[in-house]
Amino acid sequence: MGYTYRIGKYEVTAGQYTAFLNAVAKTDTYGLYSTYMDYDANPAYWGCNIKRSGSSGTYAYSVAADWANRPVNYVSWGDAARFANWLANGQPTGPQGPATTEDGSYYLNGATSDAALLAVTRKANATWVIPSEDEWYKAAYHKNDGVTGNYWDYPTGSNTAPRSEAPPGTDMTNGSANYSVSDWAIGSPYYRTEVGAYDARPSDSPYATFDQGGNVWEWNEAILYGSYRGLRGGSFYYGGGDLHASYRRYIFYPTIAYFIGFRVSEVH
Repeated sequence: MGYTYRIGKYEVTAGQYTAFLNAVAKTDTYGLYSTYMDYDANPAYWGCNIKRSGSSGTYAYSVAADWANRPVNYVSWGDAARFANWLANGQPTGPQGPATTEDGSYYLNGATSDAALLAVTRKANATWVIPSEDEWYKAAYHKNDGVTGNYWDYPTGSNTAPRSEAPPGTDMTNGSANYSVSDWAIGSPYYRTEVGAYDARPSDSPYATFDQGGNVWEWNEAILYGSYRGLRGGSFYYGGGDLHASYRRYIFYPTIAYFIGFRVSEVH
């Protein structure tokens, strides 16, 4: 059956994820916060600089303004699914449970292990979701020309890799993106650009999405080789080949975070 969806123009930001944590993680039952997010405490791990204060039951979260519009990372697939549920439930405030994070577009019911998270599927009445691989792929690579089989090799409307450089970018033919060649495109302490920083076409996709190549890897719903959740898009840490349409990252279990972020889709 046909359906429509709207994928996020940008990756979910550290500021948006901080709002989520403050709403549902005063007691962080399912570990939605990783201490590796705090860049100042763990600079070698390249976190997004979300900080936590207080103690369980009164946790509070903050992120500085110069980090807030950069993509969140150190989120597992389960964290992303719980964020989608929170959106589906209307962004409520309260403990992690069926009304906030454990039901909505996905029935998680406390799932935290690899096996339990691999068993989670999108519900028929889902609204806000982690994109399926097909949804993610179409937004990144399809030419948006009304022809089913027409795709670009890179998510910048080009068959040549975008230039690795700082924003706003200078390549008006193949676009620009935040990934590594022989050095960082964006150096310490940020490593990630603000979302949408490459604001000159063709650094966005033909569907006007940004950073589907580079910045951070992004979760999708695919299950690969029976054990891994799908990742697409490459990151600031990896080379340009990871941005190619043919490249699927498949070695990450759904409980892993690392250089990984996500975007969401709204399904109708």
